Amino acid sequence: MFARLENQAEIQELLWGRRSENMQTKDLVIIGGGPAGMAAAVSAYGKGIRDLLIIERDESLGGILQQCIHNGFGLHMFKEELTGPEYAWRYEKMILDLGIPFKLNSMVVDISKDKVITYVNEEEGEVKIKAKAIILAMGCRERSRGALNIPGTRPAGIYTAGTAQKFINMMGLMVGRQVVILGSGDIGLIMARRMTLEGASVKAVCEIMPYSSGLARNIVQCLDDFNIPLKLGHTVTKIHGKDRLEGVTISKVDENRRPIPGTEEYIECDTLLLSVGLIPENELTKGMGIELDGSTRGAVVDQNRETSLEGVFSCGNVLHVHDLVDYVSEEAYIAGEAAARYIKGERVKNKNISVTASDNVSYVVPQRISSDNEKVKIYFRTKNELDNVQIIVSDCEKVVCKAKRRKTKPGEMEYVTMAEDVLKNIKGNEISLKVIGE
Repeated sequence: MFARLENQAEIQELLWGRRSENMQTKDLVIIGGGPAGMAAAVSAYGKGIRDLLIIERDESLGGILQQCIHNGFGLHMFKEELTGPEYAWRYEKMILDLGIPFKLNSMVVDISKDKVITYVNEEEGEVKIKAKAIILAMGCRERSRGALNIPGTRPAGIYTAGTAQKFINMMGLMVGRQVVILGSGDIGLIMARRMTLEGASVKAVCEIMPYSSGLARNIVQCLDDFNIPLKLGHTVTKIHGKDRLEGVTISKVDENRRPIPGTEEYIECDTLLLSVGLIPENELTKGMGIELDGSTRGAVVDQNRETSLEGVFSCGNVLHVHDLVDYVSEEAYIAGEAAARYIKGERVKNKNISVTASDNVSYVVPQRISSDNEKVKIYFRTKNELDNVQIIVSDCEKVVCKAKRRKTKPGEMEYVTMAEDVLKNIKGNEISLKVIGE
């Protein structure tokens, strides 16, 4: 068949559909139409950027929030308690009211270092856009069973918690009746409650760490209120069943998170939900050659959320996994405003300070500070649960900023604010953040 076609362009048209003859141009392109992408667009629009576009691969704006029908969203950003779809609609309505353009069912397949974006969809085929600035807001994905290497067969009945959530909340499909959940992340905790409310029996939530990775309020509201046991220091060590899951074997783990022989316990179940961590969707980021942080698995950014590639910004769960969507929106406002300043040539860079994680701190964001003309929030997570906490930011051996917390947990993001006068007085090119506690 291809032999009858006159040139390669005709073959491409057959395979991909229509191709745009001329490259389009935009001041700002935002990749992802979830809470981060929408908030960044609203922020940039508020700073005068009108030639912008959101590209979203799903059939609607809102991202993962569309399937999160539980409440608890918006307490910081809107000062009221909303469900996920309600929170998403607040921003979608802003997008519609402001007339910010967006493309749905459109997949970005490549972004070049000179900020040329290639996306595809059914109506337009392949489209290329040259952007002055780009905001990466692609969100994150769940870690699957394949990443865990759990021994056993491959029966039906094993889902990531987010997939089960979508089946139940958006498609009206019940995934099982006798349930074990591996991992105590917030999605897993929320699904323990959701499955119970739908009539299932949740036998246990197993967590390999000695502490839960979810918010304290979710442990109380989703487990304690429903008498669902949380087995800390446990993991699934074997899967049983051929066509359908019949049960799992769980075991205690030692301080190195290795199963302890002789502690095996069999639990009969037909469903296993995995809530074992989220991974930022950074394939496009890697393809651009942007520097990544080994701890967050997101881009290395300054306080404006600008990456190592000039004019490219990153925010939301593609940068680092957040526990509250309100913080996602807050970070997206920063990225949107900074992108607007970059486009208009108003960017200020008068510092080059590296920010590093020290004692008891797993990561920090931002990883560098490029200016001292405004206060900077440094977000971080601790490695362990600690009480009576002191947060210390040091310039070499000199303490430049301190804060206190009654308690910190790895599952809850913290921050410390550095004022302008503090930043102006930093003489070196590196500061470190450490946490001391009991």
